[in-house]
Amino acid sequence: MKTKFICCIACIIYTFKLIAGDIYVSPQGNDKAAGTRRFPLQTLEQAIKKAREWRRLQSPEIAGGINIILEEGIYQPNKPLFIRPEDSGTSESPTIITAAPDARVILSGGVPVTHWQQGSNDSRITPSLRKEIWVAEAPRMGNRVLETRQMWVNGAKAQRAAQFPDGVMERMIDFNPEEETITIPTPQTAGLNAASQVEMIVHQRWAIAILRVKEMIAEGTNTIVRFHEPESRLEFAHPWPQPVIDGEKGNSSFCLVNALELLDQPGEWYQDYPSGRIYYYPRPHEDMTKAQVIIPALETLLTISGTLERPVRNIRFQNISFEHTSWMRPSYQGHVTLQGGFHLLDAYKLQIPGLPEKAELENQAWIGRPEAAIQVKCGSHIDFDHCTFQHLAATGVDYERAVSNSVIENCLFTDIGGTGLLVGTFPDGGFETHVPYKPFHEQELCTGITIRNNLIEEVTNEDWGGVGIGAGYVKNIHIVHNEVCHVNYSGICVGWGWTLLESGMSGNRIEGNYVHHFARRLYDAGGLYTLSNQPGSVMRNNRIEHLIDAPYATNDRAFYIYFDEATDGYTVENNWCPSERFDSNRPGPHNVWKKNGPQVDESIKQKAGRVTVGGVSQPRIIIKTK
Repeated sequence: MKTKFICCIACIIYTFKLIAGDIYVSPQGNDKAAGTRRFPLQTLEQAIKKAREWRRLQSPEIAGGINIILEEGIYQPNKPLFIRPEDSGTSESPTIITAAPDARVILSGGVPVTHWQQGSNDSRITPSLRKEIWVAEAPRMGNRVLETRQMWVNGAKAQRAAQFPDGVMERMIDFNPEEETITIPTPQTAGLNAASQVEMIVHQRWAIAILRVKEMIAEGTNTIVRFHEPESRLEFAHPWPQPVIDGEKGNSSFCLVNALELLDQPGEWYQDYPSGRIYYYPRPHEDMTKAQVIIPALETLLTISGTLERPVRNIRFQNISFEHTSWMRPSYQGHVTLQGGFHLLDAYKLQIPGLPEKAELENQAWIGRPEAAIQVKCGSHIDFDHCTFQHLAATGVDYERAVSNSVIENCLFTDIGGTGLLVGTFPDGGFETHVPYKPFHEQELCTGITIRNNLIEEVTNEDWGGVGIGAGYVKNIHIVHNEVCHVNYSGICVGWGWTLLESGMSGNRIEGNYVHHFARRLYDAGGLYTLSNQPGSVMRNNRIEHLIDAPYATNDRAFYIYFDEATDGYTVENNWCPSERFDSNRPGPHNVWKKNGPQVDESIKQKAGRVTVGGVSQPRIIIKTK
């Protein structure tokens, strides 16, 4: 009997140790508390530090893993959360950061804008609208007024004051690289040529440019526009992509934004500089005395960063919503892109074409990576499950480099300014982007990433050239049973480099996805889009439909499947789409096509997309005119 009693006590103690690694956090907690359910901590940062100390000291609480449990509420860090190698778990003892059961947990980089006052006598506002405009002072962060390019009212993104309604543009008259000018029809808005913060959004085939206006000179019905540096030289020096004049379907288009003089539609807003004062024209149903108005204070919410020698391992996020991040670089440097939202650091046309790696190359370019709300570098088993990523201004989640064996599944990506989910190396900085990437250490490549059962919709709403899911130099990536829809350029893109040469990419799998309502604003696009040599890769059992007739495209180059330059190594089979609208650009010799188009079996079509309970796919078909 005594022996049984001792064994029972030992079992209880062992069980306690296995479950003792729980750390509780609540917005109403206290960072000096014990971190128990009764006495929770207040910040996730302090909880991560507590878990780090447990691991450093090899405390008994780490047996069986550490659970950081977030109670209901909004968590607003004042700097990006930083998870480092010392925070790593193990396969037997992972760190799981999760919402409490049935709790709605939001990690937000935003701050509220309050004390709105109705009416403004500012002479820049049309007299008939002055009583309709509401005004508030921007919050201060430290000793500075907070600047922003994004604002959400009751959860809906507001539109920066613009020349035309959202999605509407006007054809330019001339694009002059020698003079570094764009000629446009003279705007009808009075006083616009004197506004100091005007920007021009330029439509250039598969990308956009955001150019800060330096000068507007009206010459009757035409106006000549010049731009600030550094974007002016970049815009006119780089040959691909530039605006088209006399294109197949007309000249390229533009829209002017960000002037108080342009504030004339409900849902538009403007922030003045240097005062920071914010002006807003409410939508009919909005009561500004009660509205929740949020502007972002952080560009990045979470950075998980290790090294090749000491990666971050075994961290999992569950049931958390990541919200409200900013994207400010265009306000300071403009934004001239090459493709996929990657901005140019330098680019120009070669007078004598050719590089050793590519004899016919006529231009060189060096790129920078887009900003991201969640950044992951040098990690393994960094997972996200049932998380939401919304109200984010640039990239949502970015597995940048040397990330392996990680899973992102059952997540929602929506209302994102750039790419929803980005994976892999797109060599930036001093690495010329057309030279094949051969990393010194093979583990630099992202490998073994699984992207499964996610809904990615309404992304690319600021940089239209972003994509739903974008993968660069990757190996053995599995993109399976996702739904990607309502994007302005391409849906799922894999590959980089424009080359048939070997670069480490191989074994990539794009299978069972549902892509629809894509290419809404830009062309040279694909529902499924690839680049370069990727031996042993497959593209099968996908459903692609609702290719949009982009209103300002200068040609008809958009396809359900597009093998862009030097794509090779793919087996393409049983992909359903309403017609065989496919194309390729100098593909390699090792692609195999088998039965793609409307003749694909109906059962394959119906199984594409997210998998719901019971393994039955229920693709959503939502037709939007926006």
